[in-house]
Amino acid sequence: MGKHDLSVLIAARNEEFLNRTVEDVLAKKRGNTEVIVVCDGNWPIPPLEDHPDLTMIYHAESIGQRAGINEAARLSTAKYIMKLDAHCIVDEGFDVKLMADCEYDWTVIPAQYNLHVFDWVCKKCGSRMYQGRKPIHCQLPGESRKDNPDCDGKEFERDIVWQPRWRRRSEFMRFDSDLHFQYWSAYKKRPEARGDIADTMSFIGACWFMHRKRYWDIDGLDEGHGSWGQVGTEMSCKSWLSGGRLVVNKKVWFSHLFRTQGGDFGFPYPQSGKQVAHSREYSKQLFKDGKWKKAKYPLSWLVQKFAPVLGWENSPWNKKEGE
Repeated sequence: MGKHDLSVLIAARNEEFLNRTVEDVLAKKRGNTEVIVVCDGNWPIPPLEDHPDLTMIYHAESIGQRAGINEAARLSTAKYIMKLDAHCIVDEGFDVKLMADCEYDWTVIPAQYNLHVFDWVCKKCGSRMYQGRKPIHCQLPGESRKDNPDCDGKEFERDIVWQPRWRRRSEFMRFDSDLHFQYWSAYKKRPEARGDIADTMSFIGACWFMHRKRYWDIDGLDEGHGSWGQVGTEMSCKSWLSGGRLVVNKKVWFSHLFRTQGGDFGFPYPQSGKQVAHSREYSKQLFKDGKWKKAKYPLSWLVQKFAPVLGWENSPWNKKEGE
């Protein structure tokens, strides 16, 4: 038996909110839970405080997010592992809630909220602008223009909020015929989406929970995809096609920061269009072309299970078996 029941695995590269994420996990855990952080190419700034349930692995040169998570999973001796992005908040007692409902062949995701990390505040007039790239001047579309149309302030400071956006909750997700992740809010209206624990076709890849041995049963994260991208699609396909389940546990949540604006508010791992295309094509070969050797079911089975699925309208798979 390992020293801990759960290992929370975080691969972090140039993550300025890593310390807040780790502190939140350690403060909210209620079970015998540890955090393993892979510092992937840099030491965290600000630094992480020492804690008996925190282990750090440092790489002077980046090995990539997938390789980092795999390394952390190999170091773990816990019964369960949970992958978490380095810019998240977790629910109070998230660990004991997740451990209470996880069969061996399940991959479990908590319900997801968007994370409001900070606002930009104009030093001249005090107007606030929701997180994003640093403003150039105060007269920008949005809250600053509405409240202070005549302000010409050009200096801003960040005010940390660090709270979930309680009206931005997501529970169900999918991928389209290009194996591109999509949200699927309409699915919650289906009868099969009812209950505290329900099947979901896919997820974003920012957070998942499962038995550690099960992770290696399905080959962990396939580093052939590259450093980053397609993680949610990969893990959802492996979870389902291996004969297991991917479920959302609505009784527990996490909150995740989304950064899609580029500049000083982009992804910490560099990801070119060529790399994204490679990762997507690699997923198609594994799951659409049936090259993943541990699959018990073809991808057509998964599409039929959730049919009709948006984004698969032109596919003969997009209907329930027997229809």
